[in-house]
Amino acid sequence: MPKITDTACKNAQPDAKLWDSEIKGFALFAGKTRKTFFFQRDVNGKTVRDKIGIWGEINAAQARTEATLLAADHASGTVAKRLRAARTPTLKEALAAYIARPKLRSNVNREIVEGQMQVNLKDWLDTPLDQIDRAMCARDHARLTVPREGKDVKGRTRMLGGERAANHTMKSFRSIWNHVRRTYDLPECPTISIEWHDEEPPKTVIEDFAGWKEAVNALENPVHQAFYRFLLFTGLRKSEAKTLRWDQVFDDHLHLPMTKNGRAFDLPLVGAHHDILAPMKAYRSDFVSHGKRQAEHLAAPADIPWSPHNNVGMMIGKGEVDVDLDWSEAQIIWQMLLGKDTSLQWGRHDRITHHVYRCELGV
Repeated sequence: MPKITDTACKNAQPDAKLWDSEIKGFALFAGKTRKTFFFQRDVNGKTVRDKIGIWGEINAAQARTEATLLAADHASGTVAKRLRAARTPTLKEALAAYIARPKLRSNVNREIVEGQMQVNLKDWLDTPLDQIDRAMCARDHARLTVPREGKDVKGRTRMLGGERAANHTMKSFRSIWNHVRRTYDLPECPTISIEWHDEEPPKTVIEDFAGWKEAVNALENPVHQAFYRFLLFTGLRKSEAKTLRWDQVFDDHLHLPMTKNGRAFDLPLVGAHHDILAPMKAYRSDFVSHGKRQAEHLAAPADIPWSPHNNVGMMIGKGEVDVDLDWSEAQIIWQMLLGKDTSLQWGRHDRITHHVYRCELGV
């Protein structure tokens, strides 16, 4: 290999490649109309080629000087660091950055998103985001739509997938993509190729309210009884009720510093709520629903035949709740609880609290 000089550049024939004998990686590539200086080295198993300039616009000595500087950058690791900074992160790296955000909704939301990626999109985790395309999104959305038996993020065997799971997984992926897009040059998220499934809120109701009361009253543990009754009268999520502390409960409201959507929430309390909570104070625990030891909250309430979180159905069912209302008034409240009255854009907490204000459930 000769030393690259202006004479060598002048005599180089089309398609010739001249490699310098003194600076490893310094080369001249001759095309049909121009001759170009390059510096080329392998970084982390990948060939990296830097264009230095075109002969005629710069001479061989100037190109050599630039090649010397590039060789020093490679030797010090500067180029490798620059490449790492410019490389689009993998889904695993993007997920870690996303769930580390201080403004992410809540710990529950973090766990949900992390589980969705690790279980439903585990084959994508080591793939750079810019290599995930529309066809992959459409294909895996269709795959996730089919219910299947598998292991969740905790290794438990259960049924996975379904239309709702497919939608929510890909929407979480879209959120991660858009978060990375703030700092990296990425196009629009490839989930635009997805035909989203229509989703309706669950309409499960407790048809036999007397049976529900009988099941709750039959529980041996009074803490569990109070837990279910308090869910009935508040519409709280199970996790919110289990971790509720006495210092969050006031005369006219209870305070949730962080709900699932990432916002604080104050729920009005009335006499019916305090009647349920009063016996719990005897346990002298920091938590309203105390656990096995004073410092722990209730972990796993006893099962009953009906989900404690079907709060809308719990209140009225099919009009069979034992309340002091005539049927027409019960119908109005039932419509409010189902959200059918479009003039009342209330959340589940507000609808249930309004009902507790207006009537007494025979619980």
